[in-house]
Amino acid sequence: MAKKSKQMRAALEKIDSTKAYSVEEAVALAKETNFAKFDATVEVAYNLNIDVRKADQQIRGAMVLPNGTGKTQRVLVFARGAKAEEAKAAGADYVGEDDLAQKIQGGWLDFDVVIATPDMMALVGRLGRVLGPRNLMPNPKTGTVTMDVAKAVEESKGGKITYRADKAGIVQAIIGKVSFDADKLVENFKAFNDVIVKAKPATAKGTYITSLNITTTQGVGIKVDTNSF
Repeated sequence: MAKKSKQMRAALEKIDSTKAYSVEEAVALAKETNFAKFDATVEVAYNLNIDVRKADQQIRGAMVLPNGTGKTQRVLVFARGAKAEEAKAAGADYVGEDDLAQKIQGGWLDFDVVIATPDMMALVGRLGRVLGPRNLMPNPKTGTVTMDVAKAVEESKGGKITYRADKAGIVQAIIGKVSFDADKLVENFKAFNDVIVKAKPATAKGTYITSLNITTTQGVGIKVDTNSF
């Protein structure tokens, strides 16, 4: 613990907590100050001036990052017949119906993404208490309730991320790994930022993005100047 504290202190010394950095500077600092012994994930966190209690101010969706996430997603698909075969051919890790539902109800959660065809949602709906709190419930808004299961599987395997504003108006998302080249992390960030900016509700008043941070797993949050891009 003392060693980690020493590493954390060293990281904190390199970051000026009173300063907001350009995206390029923040990404470089995130890479430089990462002290995890594994390939840490790089995340962004937006604090948005929205009221998610209002239906027209909820922000939720999905996108495919231009350079992927650096993480191989384990994809589970609820489908039958030809759609099940399509999912398998597209590279889904698990494909099934009641058998998978029973395993999940029994506590099995060895997957990262759940996709379902619309006709499977009556079955999947019964898993809401398990999947919902873990943000794994299929949803048409994120493209995970669809008849085009092959496309959904390929996107999930190829760098698709989902995002959702929490009760406090905070949106968090992965933009890659520390091992990524800095320019690839910046490109991923800018692609995601475009999506967040375009998602601004028409009824949101005042400054939309009140703060923005980039951080790594176990790392220190680095403030980003929202006027720098």
